[in-house]
Amino acid sequence: MPVLRSSPASPFGRKVKLTAAILGLLDRMEIIDADTLNPEDSIRQQNPLGKIPALILDNGDVLYDSRVIVDYLDHLAGGGRVIPNGPERFTALRDQALADGIMDAALLQVYEGRFRQEDKREPKWVDHQADKVRRGLDHAEAHLSTTGQSLHIGQIALACALGYLDLRFGGRWRESYPKLVTWLADFEARVPAYAKTQVMP
Repeated sequence: MPVLRSSPASPFGRKVKLTAAILGLLDRMEIIDADTLNPEDSIRQQNPLGKIPALILDNGDVLYDSRVIVDYLDHLAGGGRVIPNGPERFTALRDQALADGIMDAALLQVYEGRFRQEDKREPKWVDHQADKVRRGLDHAEAHLSTTGQSLHIGQIALACALGYLDLRFGGRWRESYPKLVTWLADFEARVPAYAKTQVMP
């Protein structure tokens, strides 16, 4: 049985879990938490970067990062399920890249507060990352907030990005992006695993 190394709060790990759930594969993998800050954790041997998520296959090979893992899961499920075939593939992958970028910028803001003493934090750096999030959400509100579409990896990633903003930033995005609020509620209703993978602040 493949083993997914992740952590409950990781938005990228959540993306893999949601993809696996949508494809009917979640019960075919074991999930083991990883502590990326612990030098004794085997994640550093499984992924030389020491980053999560990482998927350990039955033959011992390890896949990382989340984009590679979800591509593998889609292939395992027959292909074209959450990563469409044809021209739509590139739309889905582009939307995934946008959502991943929002998650990256949000994580960097969290890390600035977590790893630097308050007097050593760089507000310009935090503002730079926050602006990336804002621009990404502006685009998503205008172009990616149509409900009821066939689910693809871009939408899965966007839901995880919004969920991470709920977790780490108190859901303040909701005040400015009403279409995305409606879109996320529709996604959650269609994907029961979204609520099951939610981590409370």
